[in-house]
Amino acid sequence: MEKKMIASLQFLLAIMLVMLLFCMAKVSCAADPEAKIHNHVTGSEVEKGPTRKLLPFVDCGAKCEARCSAHSRKKICIRACGTCCSRCKCVPPGTYGNREVCGRCYTDMVTHGNKPKCP
Repeated sequence: MEKKMIASLQFLLAIMLVMLLFCMAKVSCAADPEAKIHNHVTGSEVEKGPTRKLLPFVDCGAKCEARCSAHSRKKICIRACGTCCSRCKCVPPGTYGNREVCGRCYTDMVTHGNKPKCP
């Protein structure tokens, strides 16, 4: 009787080990294709979601620094510009105006006070 219980416990442990290894393999395989996409696409980002598309890489830090260089509240301008740049993948040229160059994403974004968010 005891030998049967030990054999059945060993069998259950073996099954659990196989299931654990299978789950770990699934997780590592799920993460791998995403890494291949990012490694394969250079100079671009992949937008996640059901309609994936390639978006151009934009150096938001440098462009927002240039955009907000003449602003009186530079840190606030850079923070807002960074948010707009990461969402819209665009920063207008110059230090003021030209917002229409980046399209509706950039021009239609507003703050909680219903003021234009993007500088």
